Amino acid sequence: MLKVVCFGEVLWDVFPTEKKIGGAPLNVALRLQSFGNDVSMISAVGNDTDGQNIIEYLSDSGIDTALIPLISNESTSHVNVQLDKNGSAKYTIEMPCAWDFIELNDAIINKVKSSDAFIFGSLTARMPTSYKTLSQILESATLKVFDVNLRPPHYTIDKLLSFMCKADIIKFNDEELLELSRKFGSGTNSLIDNVKFISERTNTQQICVTLGSNGALLYIEGVVYRSRGYEVKVEDTVGAGDSFLATLVNGLLKDENPQVILEKACAIGALVASRKGANPILKESDITNLIS
Repeated sequence: MLKVVCFGEVLWDVFPTEKKIGGAPLNVALRLQSFGNDVSMISAVGNDTDGQNIIEYLSDSGIDTALIPLISNESTSHVNVQLDKNGSAKYTIEMPCAWDFIELNDAIINKVKSSDAFIFGSLTARMPTSYKTLSQILESATLKVFDVNLRPPHYTIDKLLSFMCKADIIKFNDEELLELSRKFGSGTNSLIDNVKFISERTNTQQICVTLGSNGALLYIEGVVYRSRGYEVKVEDTVGAGDSFLATLVNGLLKDENPQVILEKACAIGALVASRKGANPILKESDITNLIS
């Protein structure tokens, strides 16, 4: 059983007809917990009904919520989600909200130091308080996993480069990889060449790139693994990449075969995309049947 800490946004995804609990690091945490791991979440919610409901939901799901305070003068985060005809999501993210004000304390540092992995994204670094806390946490973390997860206009290139240089594992989608490779001076559109470029630029030896319906690529110390992915009827893409990342981290930390890890991660990501919402319950038989 792994001890994993996820840092960042917990929120309500507001769809046209309903709202669901979400947030990229929260989605990663829930999927990691479903694999039988000991998972803690560092975030903040408002001292309101929506915040209390998130805490209750995570506690019922087996996530340690001791490091998610209720903040009285800030509201729980809401994100408006718009789906196109293919189920791809676009997000409008409120600012500020409770998770913009995550304060560092000794309990956070101790939890991170005792964990096997620390998973974080770029969104929570958009405002000074949470950015400062994240920067300090990274000095204490053992294995650092950076989910790039670009959400314009909530990031700066300087911060992204700093995080990538500190990370042990970086996860992009193909559009994010191309955008940042160009920003950092790459002159090619080649997927593999840009992965190698980022690896050399940031001194990161493990990089993963999701490719939508075309699967994913995993780069580990110069070796490239590739999955073609799995065809499903897409309901919505919300959370698919998060479940992919959780599966990848779970397998890598347990020293499983990289190709096997990648195939399972793609299958789980595809299954999530075939269901409504970010955190559907998946049966092992569903995963096995899709892979086979």
